[in-house]
Amino acid sequence: MIDILRQHIVDRIGDDTNQLEEVLSHFKYLKASRNQQLVKQGQVCRYVYFIARGCLQVYVENPDANETTRDIVIEDNWCSDLISFGQQIPATENIRAVEPCDIFAINRQSFQTMMETVPQFDKVYRQILEASYANSVYRINTFVALNALNRIKWLMDYRPKLMTRLSSKLIASYLGISKETFSRLKGKL
Repeated sequence: MIDILRQHIVDRIGDDTNQLEEVLSHFKYLKASRNQQLVKQGQVCRYVYFIARGCLQVYVENPDANETTRDIVIEDNWCSDLISFGQQIPATENIRAVEPCDIFAINRQSFQTMMETVPQFDKVYRQILEASYANSVYRINTFVALNALNRIKWLMDYRPKLMTRLSSKLIASYLGISKETFSRLKGKL
């Protein structure tokens, strides 16, 4: 499994890999079972996660226990509540495994050490931030402009794997529509 993380980092930093093994030594391998909570609202997020295999849901829960999904993160991507992790304040989001996952986690102290001592790691972190920001802005702007049917079409065009691996309830939450609306409109496509 560590080879997946190794390749991911090499793909982003190029040939300058002389400190790669040091970076990898700071990651802890975790197996997350389906529905396992990695981060809970109100608790401090202690890790940045790299998903080698599986899928995570980033969501908020209102006082009535209704979930709103901000993101679905699949393999070969990073996931965290970056504000909670960076500032060590209570998380405003939850992160849960929606299927069994193989994950590599790096804690804040190791993360800070890598940022200060390994210039290539800083490059990887910038790419994580840029990708996260771009994904969030694109999704928000797209969803504001699209009706429910076009949101489903967007998902089918840009993230088709999610349609076959996630429940209708989770997809509807991600799209910001009700499960009933999702089922009805999906049948029209």
